[in-house]
Amino acid sequence: MTVPPRGFPDAEFEARTLNAQALMAEAGLSALLLTTEPEIRYYTGFLTRFWESPTRPWYVVLPASGPPIAVIPSIGAHLMGQTWITDIRTWQAPDYGDDGVGLLADTLREVTPRDGDIGLADAMESHVRMPRADLQALEVALALRKLVSDAQITRRLRMIKSEAEIAKIRAAASVANRAFDRVAEIAQTGTPLSAVFRSFQALCLAECADWVPYLAGASDHDGYRDVISPATDAPLEQGHVLMLDTGLVHDGYFCDFDRNFSVGPPSAAVQSAHARLIDATAAGFAAARPSVTIADLFHAMNAVANPGRSAMEAGRLGHGLGMQLTEWPSIIPADHTELVPGMVLTLEPSVALEGGRIMVHEENIVIRETGAEWLSAPQGRDMRVLT
Repeated sequence: MTVPPRGFPDAEFEARTLNAQALMAEAGLSALLLTTEPEIRYYTGFLTRFWESPTRPWYVVLPASGPPIAVIPSIGAHLMGQTWITDIRTWQAPDYGDDGVGLLADTLREVTPRDGDIGLADAMESHVRMPRADLQALEVALALRKLVSDAQITRRLRMIKSEAEIAKIRAAASVANRAFDRVAEIAQTGTPLSAVFRSFQALCLAECADWVPYLAGASDHDGYRDVISPATDAPLEQGHVLMLDTGLVHDGYFCDFDRNFSVGPPSAAVQSAHARLIDATAAGFAAARPSVTIADLFHAMNAVANPGRSAMEAGRLGHGLGMQLTEWPSIIPADHTELVPGMVLTLEPSVALEGGRIMVHEENIVIRETGAEWLSAPQGRDMRVLT
């Protein structure tokens, strides 16, 4: 496939900003205060691994009109200056006396009326990335202005991907497809699971992932007991089911899907469970079209994967995907969000096996006008076999 160019044209960010400002006007918000990496990157394009450091806070103010304003530590000024943002206000951080709060308060007072409401993300899957004491100090400095719910504006906008975003997710999935196709090079009977994890991440990087923030998996006889444990040094054995689930990043966007491998020929029970997972995923794919609800997707997959059962203990059978490994919404019976074109989702059914073991399968799709489109290369019903 053709790899999309890095970054986005300024028009992409301008459109995101204008869309947000239209929703802000509907919600009666004078500004949005953005404090987290995906929020800030969504409107600015500011992409850096420096968020791994918890020391410095970063802020962007989205006013009711005009471009966003960056209020950031001076160490980030040059990189922010490479984005479309031109109003960049900095302080030397860390500052133990006033770590940007005064500058942020000045900015918010400048762009909002005295009694204005300032939206701050407060719903599920969000957080405020600043010290609680600084948040309290900011509220005092704002006087009559109030920090209120952002009405999930950014979450709603991020749920629908542009074609440029979809291309980046497809590129990430293509990297993972190639890495999964090479697992036989790194995993054989006797290979420690920890070595498989390390080598698989190296394969992802060799296939042009930018980084691999997430890799989970398991290996055990006739299935596995969970899908979130770190790797141990236990070696692969004949009869094991090896599962690798990767969330790698290409140009700031994730893919998130897994593959199951049988070490030696799979047992009849394992092969049957794998085929049922693929059939459940196919049922979700067939059901995924505009106006269908997230709950409908859950029931379509669960009816195949777990007939007669309400759900697996994992609680959901997939989720949104994009700038983060998992995004809104969750594929659960209680979510009645209607699918619309541009939504990118994972389909992730799971099945129970004997002895408390499970198997899980996951693919990535995008919703189009006429139905779903695969972003990951869909796995067939037959298991992949390692020697």
